Amino acid sequence: MSAAPATPVRAPVRAPVRTLVCSVTGAAVVALDGTVLTLAQPALQRDLHAGVAEVQWTGTGYLVAVASLLVLAGRLGDRHGHHRVFALGALGFAAASAGIALAPGIGAVILLRVLQGVCGALLQPATLGMLRTAYPPDRLTGPIALRTGAIGLAAAAGPLLGGALVSAHGWRAVFLLGVPPTLAVGLLALTVREPRRTEPARARAGGDPLGALLLAGALGLLVHGLVTLPHPGAGGRAAVALAASATAALALVRHERRATDPLLPPALLRSRPVAAGLAALLAASAALSGTLFVTTYFLQETQRLDPLDAGVRFLPLAVLMVLGAAFCPPLQRRLGPRGAALAGGALLTSGVLVLARLDGGAGAVATGTGAALLGAGFVTLMVTATAAIVRHAPEAHAGVAGGLQQTAMNTGPALGVATAAALLALVPGGGFVPAHGAALPALALLAALTLPASLALPAAGGDRAGGRRGGTRQPGAARRSRRPFCVRS
Repeated sequence: MSAAPATPVRAPVRAPVRTLVCSVTGAAVVALDGTVLTLAQPALQRDLHAGVAEVQWTGTGYLVAVASLLVLAGRLGDRHGHHRVFALGALGFAAASAGIALAPGIGAVILLRVLQGVCGALLQPATLGMLRTAYPPDRLTGPIALRTGAIGLAAAAGPLLGGALVSAHGWRAVFLLGVPPTLAVGLLALTVREPRRTEPARARAGGDPLGALLLAGALGLLVHGLVTLPHPGAGGRAAVALAASATAALALVRHERRATDPLLPPALLRSRPVAAGLAALLAASAALSGTLFVTTYFLQETQRLDPLDAGVRFLPLAVLMVLGAAFCPPLQRRLGPRGAALAGGALLTSGVLVLARLDGGAGAVATGTGAALLGAGFVTLMVTATAAIVRHAPEAHAGVAGGLQQTAMNTGPALGVATAAALLALVPGGGFVPAHGAALPALALLAALTLPASLALPAAGGDRAGGRRGGTRQPGAARRSRRPFCVRS
């Protein structure tokens, strides 16, 4: 290990501000892109004379590309600089978005959506990796909460903004929406000087190409299988994809144990807070997405509400997502990561249980109450678990940690929707009515899995990554005296 320089390498004064702008904007644009696309798909299908399966691949191709490459992209950021990788992803995302808006046919749209997914995979882990290198561990919760609030705001505004754009200017305007912000933050990221790296160049070269290939195959096949599973008559193809994913995962485990420079660093995987945070995010995102899937069908198919009215009933979820992010840092200071995550898990589980009691005559108050609990619980878990993952990851592996966090957030929804769709099919006559079906009770059990995961998080919020194992808070002055604010490799 190289000796540390006599004088710590400090980040430029304005670098954290520019880094925060890039991180928040990049994460929000990706979230906005996902919500507005759903509303653009019917118009895209009509305009390009495409089939349903082709239109579905505009979403599936993107998801598979993102899920396959997130961890590898994070590793690239660790080796070559998170700002550089973010800039490449953001500028590529802008170019792909503009290309989709000009695409002459559905084939070009699918191809460019896959490219957009590759670029999204590059920028998403870097939004967390940049924060880890720009802020000391005890100041990470605030920037992460701001990033989460921006994601919630983008997700809430997406359906309204997307509907207005499609109605006024057509589906192509939806893809042009993300071009200016991603272009701007991509160029802004290039103005931030990367921290000086002290390890030799040979330590950053090479990598684990076979591990990257196996991981990409395992994750891509897993997401493809989960996305395909709910489609009628696709059970055989989904089973083959899931079996192939399991095979690739087993091969990856064997390879990583023998690799001299593994893609997934053992020090990161052995970190209890990192593993617990990933488990909590996977369970929470699966429960949330599955619950929204079931309840949306209930509101539109059983209660016959139009999409706008159904969206209004879920407005409390979006409001609590945005407002709740601001309360997460003081909540963590008061309760510690473990207490805050337990509170979030309890709220999320309660929200699913409230919605599980909806029957055919349920009104807006019952739906809104469940939605509010979902939003408050999910945002608390997301901020707390993400902060634990990023904070306790060694700085040299911040990108891989960000890639794993984004992988959990992308895999969880596919798992939740697949679970909900399978359980809905078990009760053909009443499955869409939550009180008569098995889907939401099962998803409540899935949400409850966040509670044991939360117990593995630190009891107090004052510990540093790589520091104490206990839960006793250290005085802030003592921490600062031992570790000045600097950016190290």
